[in-house]
Amino acid sequence: MEDSWAKIIEAVGEDLSRPGLLDTPKRAAAAFQFLTRGYHQSVDEVVNDALFPSDSSEMIIVQDIELYSMCEHHLLPFIGKCHVAYIPTGKVLGLSKVARIVDVFARRLQIQESLTSQIAETIMDVTEAEGVGVIIEAQHMCMMMRGVEKQNSLMKTSAMLGCFRTEEKTRDEFLSLLQMKR
Repeated sequence: MEDSWAKIIEAVGEDLSRPGLLDTPKRAAAAFQFLTRGYHQSVDEVVNDALFPSDSSEMIIVQDIELYSMCEHHLLPFIGKCHVAYIPTGKVLGLSKVARIVDVFARRLQIQESLTSQIAETIMDVTEAEGVGVIIEAQHMCMMMRGVEKQNSLMKTSAMLGCFRTEEKTRDEFLSLLQMKR
């Protein structure tokens, strides 16, 4: 990967021997490995059996989980927050594990639409919940730094599974609880 970064830097017309760029291919390779570390993580690893018995059957929401991902079309970041809700059926997921699941998928080359669905489906599979709702709000550098250059655009995506899809009341509760903070 380091050699590839060196070729890219040279291809834009830079001189790799200038002081500011001497170690850039190495640093860029390390940074890219970090930004895409989700490829080297599994859901089982990050959940690590942190499922706990619970009598709760009420909605659980983890709101404003910051996320950083990379657009698979331009290799530019998109940055935002993720809101996850689920209704447990006998077991709850350790709080930090929700954020870790978000990161497993966000730290891959992605589009926001797929990321939203992957998180929802994984939470549903892991918890065997009655339903799961996921909303992501993000700003995309590919829209801001290039192309149309729209600085204030915000993309919102949602995935509603189980009772969040079939029961309007459940979906409305989720959406209204998200609005309480704003």
